[in-house]
Amino acid sequence: MTRPLVFLRHSTTLLSIHFTLHTYILYISHKLPPAPIILSSNLSGYLLPNKERMDRVRTPKLRRYIAILCVILFLNIECSEEVDITIIESAVSKGAVCLDGSPPAYQLDRGFGDGVNNWLVHIQGGGWCHTVDDCVYRKTMDNGLGSSKLMPVMDFYGILSNKQDQNPHFYNWNRVYMRYCDGSSFTGDVEEVDPGTNLHFRGARIFTAIVEELMRVGMYDAQNAILSGCSAGGLASILNCDKFHGFFKSGTRVKCVPDAGYFAHVKDYSGGYHFEQYYDKVVTLHGSAKNLPSGCTSNMNPALCFYPQYAVPYIQTPIFILNSAYDTWQIYNILASYEADPSGSFTKCKTTLNECSTSELQRFKDFRSEFLGAVSAIGNSSSKGMFINTCYTHCQSEDQSAWFGKPTSKLYDKTMAEAVGDWFYEKYDWRMIDNENVLPHYC
Repeated sequence: MTRPLVFLRHSTTLLSIHFTLHTYILYISHKLPPAPIILSSNLSGYLLPNKERMDRVRTPKLRRYIAILCVILFLNIECSEEVDITIIESAVSKGAVCLDGSPPAYQLDRGFGDGVNNWLVHIQGGGWCHTVDDCVYRKTMDNGLGSSKLMPVMDFYGILSNKQDQNPHFYNWNRVYMRYCDGSSFTGDVEEVDPGTNLHFRGARIFTAIVEELMRVGMYDAQNAILSGCSAGGLASILNCDKFHGFFKSGTRVKCVPDAGYFAHVKDYSGGYHFEQYYDKVVTLHGSAKNLPSGCTSNMNPALCFYPQYAVPYIQTPIFILNSAYDTWQIYNILASYEADPSGSFTKCKTTLNECSTSELQRFKDFRSEFLGAVSAIGNSSSKGMFINTCYTHCQSEDQSAWFGKPTSKLYDKTMAEAVGDWFYEKYDWRMIDNENVLPHYC
């Protein structure tokens, strides 16, 4: 069940309308500044993606204004639909619950036409929680990242769009937004619950419960299926890729497409590996080790298996990596976090690219080289593909213009949407890396 059209995004052919709407947004939001980069433990260093920043100005007044524009002007404007949230009450009896003990949830927009038997399950992003205090705070956040009681309805666009001119290969598939509420990329599983905090670390059970529910409502008969995700959801789509594949019949084509989830284990600004300690705490607190690739955990510290470069070699299901070599989340939280750069010497550069010195640009280049080295771990199999651009951004498959439209996001004249579709249907063996733009740039 869907709700009315609610969201207007940029249209390159409607500059006057865009200007009018932009002015209106500034007015009703009292010139709200961009969402800050929050590096406190409360949000686990989570850099809000562009879509979530826009949610900050989606007031009821703005929604009504946009709906009027979409309906009255009869113009080719990119509007998206809201899709109702489905709560899986039956999952509670299985212990498959969010951090606060509430049942898991998803949003499903049904497929149509020749896509009715195809399924795309996209996992929401939202960082992780690595301490008890961090997780206690997370379960109270009004974005629903720790509780289905607080989840806002999210819009479907980009890889989730139901419009052919915005999402050519998957627009008429059954498209699912798997809501994220556990803080471990759906890997945790701890039976005990501390009555003092009432924290439930059950991410792995949530993933199973949602997939089983989707199987019950039609996914069992899927001819084609994709598990995708953004950020922490992208990592979840990597770490749960083979598990997802295991739910389907042998004749189903199943592949995984993580976006901005290839978090690299590379040296930070100080020359150390400060972020490694963070992942170690996540894996320990949530009891994630038993749900990470066993081939990896038997050979190294399980916390390292939270990094895709160490987990991917053990994944058998075909996988396509969507990422920027200059992913902003990684720049802020891995390369130049507060721990790695306590003096803030790299802050001005990472926040404003045109303020970077020659030596700072070289540090960016070094990060790119290390990131590409980490990505090479996927190997040379034709079942493993990639689309690595140099846009200074985070999460592109959920951004309509980046997914299918914006020329600066393309590689070799291919959009992400086209590259993923061609790879999924095995038309081309795409392993695309931007070697023309070796420096980060705004797309």
